Amino acid sequence: MRAFDNGRLLWLAALVLAADQITKRAIAAAIEPGGVTIILPGLFNIVHTMNRGVAFGILADAHSAWLVWLLILFSLGVMGLLAWLLVSNRIPGAPGQLGAALILGGAAGNVLDRVTRHSVVDFLDFHLGAYHWPAFNLADSAIVVGGALIVFSLLTEHRETAKGKV
Repeated sequence: MRAFDNGRLLWLAALVLAADQITKRAIAAAIEPGGVTIILPGLFNIVHTMNRGVAFGILADAHSAWLVWLLILFSLGVMGLLAWLLVSNRIPGAPGQLGAALILGGAAGNVLDRVTRHSVVDFLDFHLGAYHWPAFNLADSAIVVGGALIVFSLLTEHRETAKGKV
């Protein structure tokens, strides 16, 4: 697959960051923390939760003052690595490059929340009967989709490399 130029990838990351922050501000303005708006009964709600932990609320109940800053530092390290990989053109193939840009933008959105709020705003809430997925946001979605694109890229790159060796 054709590669993207670095500028477009950085703009994509910036677009993800902007969309994430706009939606989080809209939720914060429209719904009180802990509030719920039912969109599709039994399937989808818009909520306003503040996640102090990591993915799916892991470590959310930890009372360490260092947790927020540790998460910020870790995220900044990952963002720095991804930015370097993108600008130095070290990620082969369009899917991997798109994936890295999505992860970079999503990580930036969640880091900005941690710096300004000391927690991350989550608002997308899916459930089906007794099964309930933890609330998440656009940044989380970009990170998951980006990760899937990178895995896809790695698998297809491996397949193409293996074909060339036969």
